[in-house]
Amino acid sequence: MNMKRVLESQSFSATRSQQLSPIAAVPLSCRCLHASPFRAANPLPNTAAGPPPSAPVPAASQYGDRVDRRRQQAELLRRGQDLRASQMKPGSAMKKRFWKDVNVEHDPDGHHTIYLDARPVRNPSTKTPLPIPSSKPHLATAIALEWDLLVSAQQALRSHHIPLTSIASRAHDIALQDSTSDSSISKVRSEIVDNLIRYLDTDTLLCWAPEAAASDEIEVIQPSLRQLQIRTAQPIIAYLTHNIWPGVELRPTLDSGSILPTAQPPATQAVIKGWIAGLPAWELAGLERAVLAGKSLCVAARILCEWSAEYSQIRDFSRGNTHAPPERFGIEQAAEACSLEVRWQTGRWGEVEDTHDVEREDLRRQFGSVILVVS
Repeated sequence: MNMKRVLESQSFSATRSQQLSPIAAVPLSCRCLHASPFRAANPLPNTAAGPPPSAPVPAASQYGDRVDRRRQQAELLRRGQDLRASQMKPGSAMKKRFWKDVNVEHDPDGHHTIYLDARPVRNPSTKTPLPIPSSKPHLATAIALEWDLLVSAQQALRSHHIPLTSIASRAHDIALQDSTSDSSISKVRSEIVDNLIRYLDTDTLLCWAPEAAASDEIEVIQPSLRQLQIRTAQPIIAYLTHNIWPGVELRPTLDSGSILPTAQPPATQAVIKGWIAGLPAWELAGLERAVLAGKSLCVAARILCEWSAEYSQIRDFSRGNTHAPPERFGIEQAAEACSLEVRWQTGRWGEVEDTHDVEREDLRRQFGSVILVVS
């Protein structure tokens, strides 16, 4: 009887609870917050093949890395040039090399002529075959070599790809105008003389740094820049004033405390101007190239007289008066004399990559072409 009363009491309590709290009758886990149907995820298969990539490794910063990078860049550049030369589109004849072999032949007139297969290399201004004197076989071989290194005919339109051909064409133009001019000096020779004599007043060899003050911290390192410039310039000036321009006076172009160049004496300018005007065509073309490359008329005259066959007697005479072994004034000596200040500054502050090193090698290339032309 008591058990029956307990059950009825529990049933009454549950019924009363449902009437008072209808929300509690619904289980919380079954409440729907949205009306979209459920959809199971479909996992995709793993399609990656091979082992996972290796972790990146930092490259060591060494001096050899820059050399290796430049070699790789040069190799990629060469492959790109070969690819452009081999895969040509219709109508792009200038982008391909139309010759296979380059030869040097001796003409009946006594000149060397460079042939691209059966086509002779021509002077761009006269459109005639470019003759090389028989006394310059090394120059003819070097011109043939630079044409053999070209990968397309379009490169021949740029003078920096064929420096020897351009300077030989310049010498041929000078000789041709000298032979056809009615006056004592041709127009092109007069223009070259007037242009080169202007470099004398701002000659690189004669531009010396001012004297350093006692409190100047920049000149603590010995020897100073001015001392190096004087030490480099004195042998060149002595050779020129004793053997090439006897009796002339070459003054430094910068006085102490002045930024304006000092003009050379009129007698010095007259002697040097007459010397330039009397040079043969090939020597004049070589002198012009050397002056434009090194910005120094004195250094250009020194390297010209050292290698030209026209001054062989002067060389023998000057060497006969000295007991020291002869040391030729070559490419390295000329380049060092023209770029002494740049080398001194980069030695203290560092050089700019792909700028100072490129200019240094290009200067040596220009002086090398001058030696081949005049020798």
